[in-house]
Amino acid sequence: MMKTLGGLRIAVAVLAIIYILIPLIVVIPASFTSANYPSFPAEGFSLQWYTKILERPEFLEAFINSAKFAALAAIFSVIFGTLGALGIAKYDIPGKSYITALLTSPLSVPQLVLGIALLMYFTPMMLAGTSTGFLIAHIVICIPYVMRLVLTGLSGFDYNLERAAAILGANPLTVFLKVTLPLIGSAAISGGLFAFLTSFDNVTVSLFMVSPEMRTLPIEIFSQMQDAYNPIVASVSSVVIFISVVLIVILEKIQGVGKVFGGSHHTNG
Repeated sequence: MMKTLGGLRIAVAVLAIIYILIPLIVVIPASFTSANYPSFPAEGFSLQWYTKILERPEFLEAFINSAKFAALAAIFSVIFGTLGALGIAKYDIPGKSYITALLTSPLSVPQLVLGIALLMYFTPMMLAGTSTGFLIAHIVICIPYVMRLVLTGLSGFDYNLERAAAILGANPLTVFLKVTLPLIGSAAISGGLFAFLTSFDNVTVSLFMVSPEMRTLPIEIFSQMQDAYNPIVASVSSVVIFISVVLIVILEKIQGVGKVFGGSHHTNG
């Protein structure tokens, strides 16, 4: 019976992986077609659609916008997420579990619901359709990943090291920079990478925040697919996939992707 259940789990997992990989299996080969229309399997082999990306300024501008906002969102998310995780893990705050649930709620709230809520909240504040509003929205959806990873990194943290440094005369800033930060640095960096990837690839929330003058790469791809799908969309999508895979591999080497979604058991120092 146990062997049957184990085999069933493996079969379901394999089917789920295949289902997830199907878009990649279709999009990436289609980007190398030599035809002037989308085809799968690809007709011939050509890199023409990748070279044509450089001839399309809307894609280049959108890529720069995506990279810029993703980098800023990652930086602010690391700062706020790390400080928030430290406060939750180190101090006996009333309602700590509720605060943690609130700060990490964007992980569980559907992106569509979150995008509508942010739009409704930002519109009276004149932030909807602005660069500031777009950045704040991306910070909101990125902070939970940083917090989750830093909280995981703090789960085995030895607070006696901080106390020892303080006893030896180090001020709080020195303790943080010389003791705490080096020990949780890999978790913070991993959180920053995941935040960058989350912001760079985001479509749902971005659709509610962008303006016609401010386009990101995922939004540009989405717009091109609505107008007329052609192989250049597949080539741009393949570039995004490549960037995502590289960042995920780096994240796995530093921290482990599973730890982003794994539970963290942190104790008060």
